[in-house]
Amino acid sequence: MKQTRAWQRMLSGRRLDLLDPTPVDIEIEDIAHGLAFVARWNGQTQGDYAYSVAEHSLLVEQLFERISAKRDPKWLLAALLHDAPEYVIGDMISPVKAAVGPGYGALDDRLTAAIHLRFGLPAQIPKEIKRQIKAADKVSAWMEAVEIAGFSTSEADKFFGKPKPELMGGLAITLRPPKEVRQAYTDRVALLLEELK
Repeated sequence: MKQTRAWQRMLSGRRLDLLDPTPVDIEIEDIAHGLAFVARWNGQTQGDYAYSVAEHSLLVEQLFERISAKRDPKWLLAALLHDAPEYVIGDMISPVKAAVGPGYGALDDRLTAAIHLRFGLPAQIPKEIKRQIKAADKVSAWMEAVEIAGFSTSEADKFFGKPKPELMGGLAITLRPPKEVRQAYTDRVALLLEELK
C-alpha cells in the first residue's frame, strides 16, 4: 500500500514533515512567506489586500507587549510566532477547527513545538504567557472584526469580548501587499532574535 505524502517542500528547499516536524527543517523566511500569503477570515475582509496572518501576528505582538506590562524579547517572539504553524496548515476559522476535531490541535501543537525549539523558545510556553497571548489575539480579532470583517461592535463584543480601549490606542489594522508584510515580519523576528543573544 502506497504511503500518503505528509511533507511539504518549502521555498527554502527544506522538506517539512507535518507528522514529525523537526526544528532543523524550519526557516523564518518560509514562515514569513507563508503567513504573508495566508488570509485571515477566509479572505472575507474589506480592502485591496487580504489581511494576512503575518500582519495579524505583528499586531498581536504589539498587543501582547501592552497586556504583559513587561518587555521580555523571548515572550514577544512567542507572541509573534503564535500562529506560525499556519504557514503550512493555513488559517482555519474557529467553526472549521471545531468540525475537524482534535486532530487539528495535535498537528498545530507538534508544529508549534518544533518552531519554538528552532528559535530558542521552550516547546511549551508558560500558561500565564499563553493566556496573555490569547488575550492579545482576542483583542486583535475584535479590531479586525469591526474594522475590516463587517462585524458590528456588539457582535464583536459578543464573540471576542469587549477590549479595553487603552489597549488599542494608536493601533490600527494595516493592509499591505504580501511582499511588504513578509519583510516586516522577517525584520521583526530578526530584531527579537538579536535581542535574545
